[in-house]
Amino acid sequence: MKHLTYGMILLSLTLSAAIFGFFYAWVCSTMWGLDAADPRVAISAMQAMNASVRNAVFAPAFFGTPVALGAAAGLLLMRGHLRSAAAFAVGAGVYLCFGLVLTMMVNVPMNEALAMVAVPADVESAGVIWREYSGPWQVWNQIRTVASGAAFLLALSGVMMVGRERV
Repeated sequence: MKHLTYGMILLSLTLSAAIFGFFYAWVCSTMWGLDAADPRVAISAMQAMNASVRNAVFAPAFFGTPVALGAAAGLLLMRGHLRSAAAFAVGAGVYLCFGLVLTMMVNVPMNEALAMVAVPADVESAGVIWREYSGPWQVWNQIRTVASGAAFLLALSGVMMVGRERV
């Protein structure tokens, strides 16, 4: 049981750090680069990236993070590590609500709407489309970035508490 618990802790830290890094990269490079590009290129590039992100490499971090955090919380609870379990459970809830569900309810519909757009030939029309998409998309992405970072930090604090709790 101890090895399973530590394995799940390691998996949850890895997945939560991976998804935080993924969202963070969009904040500090990808979207800034697209905003600086010709909007026709930005629209086409974003359409291509959104189409490619649904893959077996991305799925474990995106979908597995709340599962791994929740499983670690359950295993820690069964071993009597109440505060550690609570940190992992809160991390799971934060990511589930403000990472995964937010993405599915807000960012994915925005991406699907952009996928239906035919890239205009003129820069001005493309610029309007891109600005209407990019600004709101980035606000929601920043929220899920902060949430996934918070989930990782909560899990990390749970790890730090494991050694201090008396069982």
